[in-house]
Amino acid sequence: MNLKDYIANVPDFPIPGIQFKDITPLIGDGKAFQHATELFIEFTKEVGADVIVGPDARGFIFGCPVATQLGLGFVPVRKPGKLPREVISYKYDLEYGSNELCLHKGDIKPAAKVLIIDDLLATGGTIEATIALVEQSGAEVVGIAFLVELEDLNGRKKLDAYKVLSLMKY
Repeated sequence: MNLKDYIANVPDFPIPGIQFKDITPLIGDGKAFQHATELFIEFTKEVGADVIVGPDARGFIFGCPVATQLGLGFVPVRKPGKLPREVISYKYDLEYGSNELCLHKGDIKPAAKVLIIDDLLATGGTIEATIALVEQSGAEVVGIAFLVELEDLNGRKKLDAYKVLSLMKY
C-alpha cells in the first residue's frame, strides 16, 4: 500500500509558504490507518520499547493504537496548561514560530525504554523537545517514528543518536 496516496498537500497553511501535509485522509481510511499502525508496531517491537510517548496532538493519533495493540502504556506530551499535575517543560522553535511542551513528572519511569511516535518530522523542534522531556525523566529513547518526514527541512540532523523510522519522505 502506498501511504502517500492518502496524504493531501495543502499550500500556504498555516501561513504562506508552508506546504502542509494533511494526514486526515489517511486516518479516515481504515485500511491505510491500520497499515501505518502495523508498520509502527513492527518498529516498536524491533527497538524493544516498553512505553510509547506521543507529542500533542497528532502523536496521540498514532501512538495510542500502537500502545493498545502491544499492551504498552502511552504517555502524552502536551502543550502548556493541559496537564493538571506537576510538569516538566521544554521550550523550542518551529519552522513558523515557537512552542513549549510539558510532561507530567513521574509519568515515565526511570530506565523505561521509550519509543516516540509523531506524525511529522520537519525542523525537529517538537521531537527535540519531546526527547529532552523523556531523558529528563531518566528514561531511554530507543526509537523515534514518524508518519511523514520533510527531508529538505533537515530535522533528522538532530536525531543522529537515535534509531529513526519515517514511513513517508517528501
